[in-house]
Amino acid sequence: MPATSSSVGSGAAGAAIFADSDSRKYRYFDPKGQRATHYEDMTVDVQPDPERYLIQDWIISFADGKGAYVKQNTAAQSSNWHAFRAPDQEWERTHYQRQSKIETMVQSVINNARKSGTPKTFDKAWVKILQTQLGAWKHAEFGLGTSLMQAQRYGYTQMINNATLTNSSYKLRLAQDITLYLAEIGMDLPDWDDELGKKAWLEDKNWQGTREAVETIMGATDYLEQYFAINIVFEPLVGEVFRSGFLMQIAAANHDFITPAVISAAEADYERNLANTIDLMHLLANDEKHGAANKKLFQGWVKKHGALADKAAAGLQPIWSMPHSKPVAFTDVRAKSEERIGQILGELGLKR
Repeated sequence: MPATSSSVGSGAAGAAIFADSDSRKYRYFDPKGQRATHYEDMTVDVQPDPERYLIQDWIISFADGKGAYVKQNTAAQSSNWHAFRAPDQEWERTHYQRQSKIETMVQSVINNARKSGTPKTFDKAWVKILQTQLGAWKHAEFGLGTSLMQAQRYGYTQMINNATLTNSSYKLRLAQDITLYLAEIGMDLPDWDDELGKKAWLEDKNWQGTREAVETIMGATDYLEQYFAINIVFEPLVGEVFRSGFLMQIAAANHDFITPAVISAAEADYERNLANTIDLMHLLANDEKHGAANKKLFQGWVKKHGALADKAAAGLQPIWSMPHSKPVAFTDVRAKSEERIGQILGELGLKR
């Protein structure tokens, strides 16, 4: 008969033989499907919780008596914080693999384009737009990535923290990609100025609404407000508007086939991050005990950050008139963004 911890009088590792003791497939949690995925094996209950397994309470506490993680780090409430599973099932190894593939693709595109002299064929007005407008946008991506990096520290479970941290990593990677991309093509173009983007971000009136929206998110003290504001509100109303509605659609008409390839990975990143965010917020909005209160909280976040995002998008409108070739109108892009956020909020039972 297999020994148990009670029969051997010890709970030390290796003191007893039990179900799955010779396997890496742990069965101390309820998997979302019939079988636990590798993502669940590597993520669920990695972050301790006294309400589940720490009978001695938190191993480490802060000076004020609070444990390493507390539910009060967000105004949202849940009957079971451990129920969330990220749809993209991303954990450390898979995240590094995906990021590596993206970086290889981006660098390959830039190298091949420079070898063929492509940057020199860009429309002159478009070159100025890349220096100034894309150069400014990298600061928005960096700010959002920094905000998410701070937010992930306070999530109550590893599943929530993983989704938030990978989101941060994608944002910071994009900011880095833009920085390196502009620096590299700048070596092939005369009179290139790397400082124009920073100057626009700090001083150009077109960018001050976006800067205010990003810095407001960065200043929020509720980690789920930061996560919600970025993916549910800012991204569809500002992020996609500039990346997809401007860069991705207008670049080619101005002889630039490189920028869309560099930016394209960010759109796939957002789809993954959005799916994760919607699943978490849907879980909270439909919680048996706290659903109504959470919906009211979320609606307040929509109002607060929606107003800032609207102001940011309106401020960017003049950029659409800057290229010589203008195949897409700002009003059309804006209409699509309103439809997009309406669909997102509809999934959560919220209103614009």
